[in-house]
Amino acid sequence: MSQLETLPAVNAIDFSLEPRLHETWPTNFNDICLRSSGNSNTGENPASAGETIFPSLPPLHQGHPDVHLRNGIMSSTRSSEDHEPDSEKAFFVADLSQVYHQHMRWKANLPEIQPYYAVKCNPDPYVIRLLAALGTGFDCASLNEISQILDVGGIDASRIIFANPCKAVSFIRNAASKGVHTMTFDNADELYKVKRANPNAKLVIRILTDDSKSLCAFGIKFGAPLHVVPSLLAKAKELDLDVVGVSFHVGSGCYDPSVYTDAIMRSRAVFDMAREAGYNFTLLDVGGGFEDALFEKAAFYLTEAINLHFPDRDHIRIIAEPGRFYVSKAFKLAAHIIARRAPLPDPSKSEEEVAKVEEDPDQPKVMYYINDGVYGAFNCILFDHQVIHPYVLSMNGSFHVSATEAKHVCSVWGPTCDSIDCVSPKTVLPAALQVGDWLGFDNMGAYTVCAASQFNGFDLSNVIYTSGGIGSNEVHKVLASFAAEGNGL
Repeated sequence: MSQLETLPAVNAIDFSLEPRLHETWPTNFNDICLRSSGNSNTGENPASAGETIFPSLPPLHQGHPDVHLRNGIMSSTRSSEDHEPDSEKAFFVADLSQVYHQHMRWKANLPEIQPYYAVKCNPDPYVIRLLAALGTGFDCASLNEISQILDVGGIDASRIIFANPCKAVSFIRNAASKGVHTMTFDNADELYKVKRANPNAKLVIRILTDDSKSLCAFGIKFGAPLHVVPSLLAKAKELDLDVVGVSFHVGSGCYDPSVYTDAIMRSRAVFDMAREAGYNFTLLDVGGGFEDALFEKAAFYLTEAINLHFPDRDHIRIIAEPGRFYVSKAFKLAAHIIARRAPLPDPSKSEEEVAKVEEDPDQPKVMYYINDGVYGAFNCILFDHQVIHPYVLSMNGSFHVSATEAKHVCSVWGPTCDSIDCVSPKTVLPAALQVGDWLGFDNMGAYTVCAASQFNGFDLSNVIYTSGGIGSNEVHKVLASFAAEGNGL
């Protein structure tokens, strides 16, 4: 008999042999949602009825996003009972009133700075239309992004900055044909390309600043050091190109807003260099990096630095390129537990040994598999350095999970066949979770769906749109007015 070595499991978990009886939702399940929306005395949940504002887009609902998470779960359950394929599909709920709230917050704290939304962060069609209706500009990094914005209608090309310092010549030429002339550069080769493809461009020199206090630093790839700026300006002058301003980026997800102070000081130095080179700058682009929790602090540092270094700025237009600030908190995701691996009882171990294993905080007791992962919406884990915190949306057919429910350390995995597809290597969830239950994830609006793929044949998660917070009526009015003018259809 051949001798075979038994390989230990990487996750010391085996499949559970106890199948779960899949129950139907309780008869009062819909009443739970109705009570949540404050309309339990009506025959129909008003939050479930959407308004079609743009024929090409899904309807826009009203009601709190949590209500629509629950409605989506109930709809999935009904579809599953009808044996529809992929009935348990994960889905987003987007609350556009949160986007509106962030815009009002921006205007209150940075009234002098016009936001140019970073399309790459989340090119959602409803978000684009709402921000367009609210009057923002758009930071585009490619010809496709430019086309997406202009195809909406009602957005003048002057509201776009082509904020990619290293562009294909065809992109420069085609952007010019669409009327987009404001663009960034940080090297001499880019100047030669612009001279050939769009000599009428309005150029913005991107400088290198301290981005060490951010989740995603860009300085390793973009930004001209200050000592290089004079030679670049001289070359632009030699080529008879129009340089109109300066831009910088302190890094995406900046967690120390004090770095804006140094960046503004450097920008002032570049304005002075430009004057010596024969230019009169009229644009200051303070880039992105705005974090929701630190926004007011960032606004304070920016305002203070601008007042110090640009006291006379009547002739200067100031813009910024916020992305995650607008959308991160506006999107939630619901994911279905499609499988689980749990330990089998081991009769060879004593109760003391079992207890010792269970007390090990670094040893997940269960592996849960959900139907979205790092190749889908959770690519933010790989590309945006996010740490994901799942919570229970429904368990055993109920939306009400007791605070006293026993919990254990577990891990959460995506649906693909790749072992890198780990959503949460260690988290704490109720021990009674089973296949068929649902997990929720907040703050899923930034750098998620925009980079999702269909690896292994898994579809992208759909989005349900609502406007259920402060400013809900304003959102509907603004979008309806935008559509009435023939835009976004």
